[in-house]
Amino acid sequence: MLPKEYRTISDLSGPLLVVEKVSDVRYDELVEISLANGEKRRGRVLEITTDKALVQVFEGTTGIDTESTKVRFLGKVLTLPVSKDMLGRIFNGRGEPIDGGAPIIPEASLDINGFPMNPYSRDYPSEFIQTGISTIDGMNPLVRGQKLPIFSGSGLPHNRMAAQIARQATVISGHEAFAVVFAAMGITFEEATFFMDDFRKTGAIERTVMFVNLADDPAIERITTPRLALTCAEYLAFEKNMHVLVILTDLTNYCEALREISAARKEVPGRRGYPGYLYTDLATMYERAGRLRGKSGSITQLPILTMPEDDKTHPIPDLTGYITEGQIILSRGLHRKGIYPPVDVMPSLSRLKDKGIGKGKTREDHADLMNQLFAAYARGKEAKELAVILGEGALTDEDKAFAKFADAFEDRYVRQGEYENRTIEQTLALGWDLLSMIPVKELKRVRDAYIEKYLNPVLAAKGKIEQVGQGA
Repeated sequence: MLPKEYRTISDLSGPLLVVEKVSDVRYDELVEISLANGEKRRGRVLEITTDKALVQVFEGTTGIDTESTKVRFLGKVLTLPVSKDMLGRIFNGRGEPIDGGAPIIPEASLDINGFPMNPYSRDYPSEFIQTGISTIDGMNPLVRGQKLPIFSGSGLPHNRMAAQIARQATVISGHEAFAVVFAAMGITFEEATFFMDDFRKTGAIERTVMFVNLADDPAIERITTPRLALTCAEYLAFEKNMHVLVILTDLTNYCEALREISAARKEVPGRRGYPGYLYTDLATMYERAGRLRGKSGSITQLPILTMPEDDKTHPIPDLTGYITEGQIILSRGLHRKGIYPPVDVMPSLSRLKDKGIGKGKTREDHADLMNQLFAAYARGKEAKELAVILGEGALTDEDKAFAKFADAFEDRYVRQGEYENRTIEQTLALGWDLLSMIPVKELKRVRDAYIEKYLNPVLAAKGKIEQVGQGA
């Protein structure tokens, strides 16, 4: 039976239109809108009352004439045709290929809203993912099945960092299939070109599926783009048993689109004008990360968001922090010093880091070394602040050593090249090399056995043999 056609549009507002005298219409149902000039647009049902339907138009309502426009309700929800052939392809925010390649021959069509994971079926994240970036791998490790957002600010190099992680990320525990699903929302054409060219040039595109929504694309598409990406990730992870890293950038543009649509619907605004259901909406995306018992695949999320005015208490980073397992924070101060990537390790946190490191995962000394580097860097920064107030003459020899350590830590450990892919062994070796700047008796967070095994050879090589064996 053909769907009914309606010519009963009563109201237009931004990307929304109201159709009256409707029957048998469902929430989230797809809609086809036919204009008088033959143009066809797509939309979906946002709200239903007794005989009225509120429809969200993907391409916007510009040029729609309420008298001659026909509306058909298609009786199905928005789905994504999926296949393993999606790897290496680039799609727009509607799931259509934009790389000039052939259309995807689907193995299945999946509802983009996904299906909630049964909490009982979830498996605990426990395997280390190597990103090749020391400040993440060494200090705040990413674990398979985790969601670890990057909190950035306007003008900071989060896009370059996202591209670097997409190129370099790998699971080191075995030879399992690894894929990256990359979704960009509301980015400029220049940024989109940067990502596409970088992935093609480095060969990373072969294991990547890209979804790109540009700044001049309809705001409605920004709402569907991350859901398309996560649907693709779920298919690759749980049907094709791949380890999938999902990178979503920029979540702030997504939330702005949500606010725009909420205002058009005349909903009561919440904090800073964002809808009251912003937390719930973000949770429906973030909670699609994880591992399932009995399945070897997994979804790990790395959402990137720019904090308006670098404000951590803004609703977007604030609510994101409640849902996710930590955050990587980029520092404007380090960026001004010319340090890339400008990761501020002190406020950054990976709540699952202890689950993914240690013997058999990274190395036995990883946890102790990480804690000692944190402590030494914090004390070094305190010593530098003290020197500014009281002068360097007021510092003890130990304080001076820690102050030098803090500078070296930023210059050698935090700073690394955009195409420099450090293995976890290189990152750990660099950490021990930096600790050799501090008197051994001050290393109170690492075990004597690890000092003997990892630090003493470094000290001996540097001719600091008199410090060897003093103990911690």
